[in-house]
Amino acid sequence: MTVLRDWRVLSIAVLLVWAGAGHAEKPVRVDFAAVVAHLNEAGDVVIEDYDPGNGVASADRFSDLYFDVFESSGMEQVIGLREPRRKTALEAQFAAVIGSAGSGEPREKVVAAWQALKEGLESAVRDFGQPVHSGFWTAGLQSFLILLREGFEAILVITALATYLRKVGAADRIRVIYHGVGWALVASLTTAYLLTVVLRISGAGQEALEGVTLLIAAAVLFYVSYWLISKREAVRWQAYVRGQIDKALSRGSLLALGSAAFLAVYREGAETALFYQALAGQTEGQGIAILAGFAAACLALAAVYWGMRGAAFRLPLGLFFAVTAALLYYLAVSFAGSGVLELQEAGWISITPAPGIPQWPWLGLFPSWEGVAAQGVLVVLALVAAAWWWMRRQRSAVVPSG
Repeated sequence: MTVLRDWRVLSIAVLLVWAGAGHAEKPVRVDFAAVVAHLNEAGDVVIEDYDPGNGVASADRFSDLYFDVFESSGMEQVIGLREPRRKTALEAQFAAVIGSAGSGEPREKVVAAWQALKEGLESAVRDFGQPVHSGFWTAGLQSFLILLREGFEAILVITALATYLRKVGAADRIRVIYHGVGWALVASLTTAYLLTVVLRISGAGQEALEGVTLLIAAAVLFYVSYWLISKREAVRWQAYVRGQIDKALSRGSLLALGSAAFLAVYREGAETALFYQALAGQTEGQGIAILAGFAAACLALAAVYWGMRGAAFRLPLGLFFAVTAALLYYLAVSFAGSGVLELQEAGWISITPAPGIPQWPWLGLFPSWEGVAAQGVLVVLALVAAAWWWMRRQRSAVVPSG
């Protein structure tokens, strides 16, 4: 029955590639050199007109360049298809320029941020500006890498949650995880369809949606990570766990687990469908190759799921809980920083440059105080939770049992 559920969820995932390819537009070749030349020329004009006393106006003009040129031209999406971290790095550089100008920083600081962005854009021209031959194997490989890359984090979360339920003897509750995954795939398809076909939302609207989703996911994953680590000591006594399953897996806890699975998939699902739409538009006549690559990635992710599930199930309970909680906490911190960046690009949150803060996309860390503050809140909450858990453990150690 479990196998049937796994493949039923996987079959729903096939709709992602159909949704992407089914609404693909005619192939659009992005002329990177022309787009960057336009950005450089227009940006230089903004810099020339920059007045620290009216920096907001310059920030708005740079924001328009991001949405109306960098994004609308398709350049951002092409880079995201081939190297997502480069796309995120360029987004952060745009945010740095917008933040510096909007804060009324001295001209030299704004110029330095703009020069760094120009170098990043020129580097993108060198690395991605040449058209890629859209043969069968190239299209198939791109399709394979899209799903493998976008689905790997979700598989990690789903594996951890499903293995947890099996370890505590609640395998019959795993349906909550699968339901969360299934609904996330449906929501992803619906969102992608609404964004591109019905509402045609682009620019700031999409950035805001992704930012809100990331922040909600960060909150849920943080809660689940704390909830798991709080059970670490109790699971040393198997009899205790078996007697407390119904209590520990309350309706609220199951809802949190299902929500974590939903958000882990939904966070990537809609974007994955949009990536496949872009790929189908750039590789005319390669639908079979895209489907083949997608199917191969599904098999690869299924193999990762089964392999990790078997390995995790053999881990000692305490170690498994600690590793799972650490993984979910890391994702929560990363999502918090990335979510703030998306909302900054949408104009929902201000951008205050943070000199000296490194740019680490893998950690969701970008040089703005708003993003650092969001991640700092999670660090403080983790320290408070750890202190409370330690004091609780100390009290239980001195209280005689029975």
